[in-house]
Amino acid sequence: MRLHELRPAEGSTKKRKRKGRGTATGLGKTAGRGQGGQKSRSGGGVRIGFEGGQMPLTRRLPKRGFTNRNKKEYAIIGLEDLNIFEEGTEVTPELLIENGIIKKTLDGVKLLANGELEKKLTIRVHKASKTAAEKVEAAGGKVEVI
Repeated sequence: MRLHELRPAEGSTKKRKRKGRGTATGLGKTAGRGQGGQKSRSGGGVRIGFEGGQMPLTRRLPKRGFTNRNKKEYAIIGLEDLNIFEEGTEVTPELLIENGIIKKTLDGVKLLANGELEKKLTIRVHKASKTAAEKVEAAGGKVEVI
């Protein structure tokens, strides 16, 4: 087989409808657009969201606030979630995903001071609250911000 011999598979292509090519074709004269009216005209039709002159839904609904496109969303973990690890473990976002504590890292992982930590761990996260960092250090571990 050569490059010039390549053809689409049998039945994978369909001929396009040639509209407005005579009445015998079944799509001649009005070309499937009907007898008259706005939609039969060239360039005819209404814009997206047009509701026939009625006040459109997008204008009827109240508008409030805005969405910050630069907002970062963190996967949150509490200190009590880390008690499953053994003493001296280095806790990383990859390890947290592996153990099912978080599903995905989003824009990073943040450590909060929920509960108590009973083990000495090295925790590598993107952010940590001040209280959480103090509790980890009180337990003999340390927090490293990535």
